[in-house]
Amino acid sequence: MRIHSSNHPWFLLAILVVLLSFSGALSSTHKEKTTSKNPKKEVTYDGTSLIINGKRELLYSGSIHYPRSTPDMWPKIIKRAKQGGLNTIQTYVFWNVHEPVQGKFNFSGRADLVKFIKLIEKNGMYVTLRPGPFIQAEWNHGGLPYWLREVPGIFFRTDNKPFKEHTERYVKVILDKMKEEKLFASQGGPIILGQIENEYSAVERAYKEDGVNYIKWAAKLVDSMNLGIPWVMCKHNNAPDPMINACNGRHCGDTFPGPNKKNKPSLWTENWTTQFRVFGDPPAHRSVEDIAYSVARFFSKNGSHVNYYMYHGGTNFGRTSAHYVTTRYYDDAPLDEFGLEREPKYGHLKLLHNALNLCKKALLWGHSRTEKPGKDTEIRYYEQPGTKVCAAFLANNNTEAAETIKFKGKEHVIPPRSISILPDCKTVVYSTAEVISQHTSRNYVKSKKANKKFDFKVFTETVPSELKGESFIPVELYGLTEDVTDYGWYTTNFKIDDNDLKKKGGKYTLRIASLGHALHVWLNGEYLGNGHGSHEEKSFVFQKQVSLKEGENHLTMLGVLTGFPDSGSYLEHRYTGPRSVSILGLSSGPLDLTEKNKWGNKVGMEGEKLGIHAEKGLKKVKWQKFSGKAPGLTWYQTRFDAPESKSSVAVRMNGMGKGLIWVNGEGVGRYWMSFLSPLKNPTQVEYHIPRSFLKPKKNLLVIFEEEPNVKPELIDFVIINRDTVCSYIGENYTPSVRHWTKKNDKVQAIADDVFLTANLKCSGTKKIAAVEFASFGNPTGTCGNFTLGSCNAPASKQVIEKYCLGKSECDIPVNKSTFQQDKKDSCPKVVKMLAVQVKCGRTNKN
Repeated sequence: MRIHSSNHPWFLLAILVVLLSFSGALSSTHKEKTTSKNPKKEVTYDGTSLIINGKRELLYSGSIHYPRSTPDMWPKIIKRAKQGGLNTIQTYVFWNVHEPVQGKFNFSGRADLVKFIKLIEKNGMYVTLRPGPFIQAEWNHGGLPYWLREVPGIFFRTDNKPFKEHTERYVKVILDKMKEEKLFASQGGPIILGQIENEYSAVERAYKEDGVNYIKWAAKLVDSMNLGIPWVMCKHNNAPDPMINACNGRHCGDTFPGPNKKNKPSLWTENWTTQFRVFGDPPAHRSVEDIAYSVARFFSKNGSHVNYYMYHGGTNFGRTSAHYVTTRYYDDAPLDEFGLEREPKYGHLKLLHNALNLCKKALLWGHSRTEKPGKDTEIRYYEQPGTKVCAAFLANNNTEAAETIKFKGKEHVIPPRSISILPDCKTVVYSTAEVISQHTSRNYVKSKKANKKFDFKVFTETVPSELKGESFIPVELYGLTEDVTDYGWYTTNFKIDDNDLKKKGGKYTLRIASLGHALHVWLNGEYLGNGHGSHEEKSFVFQKQVSLKEGENHLTMLGVLTGFPDSGSYLEHRYTGPRSVSILGLSSGPLDLTEKNKWGNKVGMEGEKLGIHAEKGLKKVKWQKFSGKAPGLTWYQTRFDAPESKSSVAVRMNGMGKGLIWVNGEGVGRYWMSFLSPLKNPTQVEYHIPRSFLKPKKNLLVIFEEEPNVKPELIDFVIINRDTVCSYIGENYTPSVRHWTKKNDKVQAIADDVFLTANLKCSGTKKIAAVEFASFGNPTGTCGNFTLGSCNAPASKQVIEKYCLGKSECDIPVNKSTFQQDKKDSCPKVVKMLAVQVKCGRTNKN
């Protein structure tokens, strides 16, 4: 029967009510979905771990600093960090990046902290935020803005009213911005942990009671903001409640005394993956075996959080590095300067995280026990009473020999100085000493497109002989430059009487004592040379035999900075530059010019003031064609096309001395080729040019070079890859943890047959194009430099080619039956190693 609505108004009303109810239900459902996308997460803790939304977590974190890479690099770096097994990213917040001028904040470009954190959130990872105010980080002035030094009556990092007022204002700006963007876990965001101050125990004694009061004030500052996250203080064992004291160092499993309260977890905020480098340093390396050992030991001793400092170091662009620190930062981290996976460091740690995850239930809910079966051996294991949950860490601290440990009725051979992980107390799934991950070697390929003949033009600065000034001593260099330049000029005039001069053209000595960092010297217009200090020995003496003339003589000095200091107490009172100037050998005795002469000063180079490093300022000076030779303090400019492919790019500064690099107006960083390491090589040759700095054609390269007679024609542009892929595995190594999973508290093999394999994988769409080396026997060397030993299976290369050629990834069984096809073993007493080196590349098809 058909019902007409006009005859039944009650029916229309009923339908309206139903529709409204349905609409409300839809709206409610939509709201629930929106809310559930970013549910609020309560973050608490106890003596075992952080507890996020009621769930205990093992946290594998890595330091990645947003200003040390470009926004277009961030997505890949963060993605690779997650693929490496990390679930957390830690970053400092750089005060002098965000507030370079007092009261004017910057959050754009490389300073876009919000964008960086939201990218981490997009990858499903947590964030630890370290807003300072002091960060150290081998960053200029420890992250503190220069203008802070000029605040009347200020003393940094102590119970000082001006410092606390500015710190509170800055910290609240940063944290309020995070809150406004709903980035704290308590708001549904990724920030689960904060850190205030940094390694304060290193300076606390210098400030005595004021230091104690300052730290209490800093703790109260962040705690009073009620942001719903715990806060830590690293390397500060006396951290006041409710701050969690955390460890920094290489071996916190042995050096950390533990939390200062039983209700706080053991957190490791900085596990140093290598040693940062300063100009003059030889190469630095920390083995992945040592890192893995330290992490396994920390987690075996109730640790639940580790942060790799750095996981990606990146680049100190422009003038952002601290004094003497290289432009390249922590390149030996799991992700290298260019964001590429440094193997085996990346892969071996990834497998470690897999192994620890198999132990998760035992570590977070089990009871720990320790046994010492021998002088150098130790067993640490966790069991959950009434269940089969059990995980064990078998440690051998003997650095020279393997040890056999008997545990729960089974014998295990543990390699020297290593820990074996047994997530069920029976099955070894990982050894810190046995690296089965692939190795890579970094290649610098000369670009064909970028390295066409360079047409260099030059502009040379004028060396002043007399500058205005009223100072009777050389002005302190940090204060003179105010961190707007690396360069400060000093001039003075002095008279020499005929009675002072020796007859027959005698020689005299000019002696200049400087507190650093470098110095160039001219006398009567003649360049005398330069001197410099080092990271360890900041002060130095420039001493040179000179000729003097009767009457007025003109002395000019150029003080050069390599960055501001980044650590230590009373940072605001640190000084540098020339401190004592004298002439020796005069008939009348030494002539002290330091306090008896008026000194004139000038800040920076003329080219800096005119901005000739960028297109806008380029035409403000008259450039000359480079004739093949130029004095010091010369600007060089040329054009180049962007290198082919999408790979990372660097410029090699061969032939150059010391100075600064810009590409299209962007500061690439400081270079110092003339400061050689003990190995007689420059500490850094290649300087990263991010792709975002480049345009397809006619890129502008500008170099300011301090030293004379350099050879810019030797500069070249290179493309970076890690297409040399290797494996170096012993036949007795533990098969990969990838073969195992955990189901119903039992460790189970994913496949029926678990055996050791060597895995080789090319990046992106590349495939294995050539087998460059293969040996199953006793080869020696490293990736890129293998050599045959006295024992070798003749079919080694043929086997690898069969398994790998033309493939993007391959697995090679590591056993005698694979390589000794004639079943003859020419060296049966030798424990075999498999060394493989392949070349990845693109074919016409891919």
